[in-house]
Amino acid sequence: MLWVLFLLVAWAAAAMSCIRLCLATAASAPPAAAVPERAHHALNLYETAFLAGGPHRVADLALVSMHLRRRLLLAHTGWATVVDPEGRDEVERTVIRAIGPQGQSRIAPIRTAAAAADAVRALADRLVAAGLAVPHGTRTGVASAARAVRASAVLVVVLACAAVLLPGRGPDGAGPVAAWFGLPLVLTLGCLAIARVGNHPYSPWASPSGQQWLDSLPAPVSGADRDLLAAVAVHGVRAVRDPALRAALTGRRTGWSAHPGHYM
Repeated sequence: MLWVLFLLVAWAAAAMSCIRLCLATAASAPPAAAVPERAHHALNLYETAFLAGGPHRVADLALVSMHLRRRLLLAHTGWATVVDPEGRDEVERTVIRAIGPQGQSRIAPIRTAAAAADAVRALADRLVAAGLAVPHGTRTGVASAARAVRASAVLVVVLACAAVLLPGRGPDGAGPVAAWFGLPLVLTLGCLAIARVGNHPYSPWASPSGQQWLDSLPAPVSGADRDLLAAVAVHGVRAVRDPALRAALTGRRTGWSAHPGHYM
């Protein structure tokens, strides 16, 4: 009856992880009184970018904006060069500082440094205080709980295989044993499915009120720089149609030399 011990372990892991995910999800929903019906003012593109894609989306938006305005030159080889060292706002100045005194740097470390800068953290704090963004601790708690449920599902499958393969069991006994393990597996998979349906296609960075703001945004009309920036803020780098600019931001080179002197 060793398989019963395996079954108890499977049930314990499944139950505890699912309860943890339910509690984390419930804690992530702010009280109704704390959630504003709408933003008190129109959010700027940086704030919209954070709600839609987080700190790295803000950095991508700044890079695209500076490139379109010829303040920064983004090479499809993955290098950025400063053209105008005077940033228009604190996020742009953060990007320029991340590039360094040489005026040229790889784009990937620029994005990482800009996303972790004080200017972006201050922007996030403002959105959290307004009830539009999810606090960092809450967001990471839900993600960690979801990973625990997935790990429990894998553990259930492993324990089921071990129980079925235990020596001294006839072929007719494998079916009922596997069926018992099917119950905790259904519990974990069902919990993950419910959590995914509850969050998809919503942004993990936006609160319910922030998501309402994102849903209320009109679809940008292609052609103007402002519309491209709005599309990047909401949809990310995939909204960029220029293959050279998209290669610069994603790091997928088009076959040119990786030397920083080869620009678009």
